Amino acid sequence: MSDPGFGDDIPVYVISVAAELSGLHPQTLRQYDRLGLVSPGRASGRGRRYSMRDIQMLREVQRLSQEEGINLAGIKRILELQNEVEKLRAQVFHLANELQAARSAVARRSSAQSQAQPRGGELIPVRRTRLTIFNTAPPPDDDR
Repeated sequence: MSDPGFGDDIPVYVISVAAELSGLHPQTLRQYDRLGLVSPGRASGRGRRYSMRDIQMLREVQRLSQEEGINLAGIKRILELQNEVEKLRAQVFHLANELQAARSAVARRSSAQSQAQPRGGELIPVRRTRLTIFNTAPPPDDDR
């Protein structure tokens, strides 16, 4: 649907075009912007510029409102949670990659060390252990 020359995040559409593409009235777009539901980019003259992703978001807000009967405050919370989920997914992806890289490095090091003569002083992974220390000293003498 979007022009292949433009990415989905490039703000290129003025409010009248965005309203037409989303099937909404320009005043509705302004209201959604004021409420923070869809925040378009701004041109140098402060005019709103909508990206294709913004237009898709406008359609989703309208769908949630019209078809699902969700009020705008609820829609805002849904969008916030969706954004948070996306950020967390990206973070999990990066952490999984880091973990895989660390495991590969440990495997390579273990392989190299098993072939070489042990030198001593290497760090060896151990399980966590709980340590309880009991006081074995006699109780203090109360006859002072």
